[in-house]
Amino acid sequence: MLSNHQHLLWFRNDLRTNDNPALHYFLKQTSPETKRQAIFFISEAQWLKHDWSAIKIDFIKRHANALVQELALSNVQLSLVVASHFSDQIHYLKNYCTEHDVKQVIANSELEVNECDRDNACRENGIPLTLFEADVIVPKGKIVTKTGAMYKVFTPFKKAWLTYVREHGFEYLSDIEQQQGNILERSKQTNSLSAKWPLVTQYKAKALPLFYRQKITQYQGQRDIPSIKGTSGVSPYLAAGVLSPRYIFQSLLNRFPDILIASDSDEFCWLNEVIWREFYRHLMFDQPRLCKHQCFNDKYHEVSWPYDHQLFTAWCEGKTGYPIVDAAMRQLNQTGWMHNRLRMVVASFLTKHLLIDWRLGERYFMQHLIDGDLASNNGGWQWASSTGCDAQPYFRIFNPIRQSERFDPNGDFIRKYIPELKRIPDKQIHFPHKYIKENRLSIYWSAIVDHKQARLNALAFYK
Repeated sequence: MLSNHQHLLWFRNDLRTNDNPALHYFLKQTSPETKRQAIFFISEAQWLKHDWSAIKIDFIKRHANALVQELALSNVQLSLVVASHFSDQIHYLKNYCTEHDVKQVIANSELEVNECDRDNACRENGIPLTLFEADVIVPKGKIVTKTGAMYKVFTPFKKAWLTYVREHGFEYLSDIEQQQGNILERSKQTNSLSAKWPLVTQYKAKALPLFYRQKITQYQGQRDIPSIKGTSGVSPYLAAGVLSPRYIFQSLLNRFPDILIASDSDEFCWLNEVIWREFYRHLMFDQPRLCKHQCFNDKYHEVSWPYDHQLFTAWCEGKTGYPIVDAAMRQLNQTGWMHNRLRMVVASFLTKHLLIDWRLGERYFMQHLIDGDLASNNGGWQWASSTGCDAQPYFRIFNPIRQSERFDPNGDFIRKYIPELKRIPDKQIHFPHKYIKENRLSIYWSAIVDHKQARLNALAFYK
């Protein structure tokens, strides 16, 4: 066995002790009697270049600081090193490996193109990198058609994914053995951007078990209602890598052992969303060009999207005149999160009603979401804009008024984020223009586009 200083553990999008293949391997290769070395780079300039939101960066920093304490219980010293760009990470590692005669730098792989290029550059610079996979349940590249190609439609992928898991299972690594300790944040900063989201240790102890115990059986009926907390809230933890998809899947199986064959159950409806996440990550692995904001569907490559700065600004600020769209955008701007149903509604509105390039919406989401994830965000936006893999057909255009009537019938969600409409009756709140005018209310409320005309324009544009 090599001495501890000849191994270095490199944390990336995996700030966790549970189900962490690189960490497990590292601990097996090193002795617990002497200090073990690990590193995490604070690379804010690089993160901002990738459009990470300020709230996501804050969330990650909180978890990095907590992990320093947690790893200390296993005699692992985690150093948080400022390295603005990937090039700085490579330079630091090269010098560190030379100075300490490091024989192995151990890490979990990352999916995105720039991260893969960085890892290749590490090897070219003599950094002895050993990588594991830790971001999916089924290894990427394993779910393919009979001809060896990646699935282009979700439902066949899902069926193949379920078959693979039933036949092969999946590797799950439990928490590392360590002395018991209560890991708390050193300072409860009320002004922290992500303060309303607890650390993953608290989420695992309270929120996720509560969801499995009380909410998942009602998930199918409540998941589309934005005024109800009917979802799991797991997405920020998956996006930050502080919780693994195999952990939530194993927890689900422990409570619902038959879920892999109970495809008509409420519990499976939630698992279906987890498989969508897998689908988009497998797809990006197969098609790295998606990282470069290219349309999956080749015929849309040369589309010239019209652009109106005023319309885009109105969408960003939640001032389109369609209450459900505006309430959703205000939720995003105020909280750093948006209900999934509303993500589809506002994405459809931007690309179909306003005919604005989906990439502008994709970027705006990444710059504001606490759960911004390139694969899922790209997949969702290309689905909504009809440019992607297994996307909705171009002629399917969400009617924001109808969506509002269906999923916020009493206007509870709208009133929460648009208090100026709080006195509008339930029936009129979904499109209050006529009511405001007839009752001479002192509320300025004007739609930036007419739904019927916008729909006709979109059909003509896509044809």
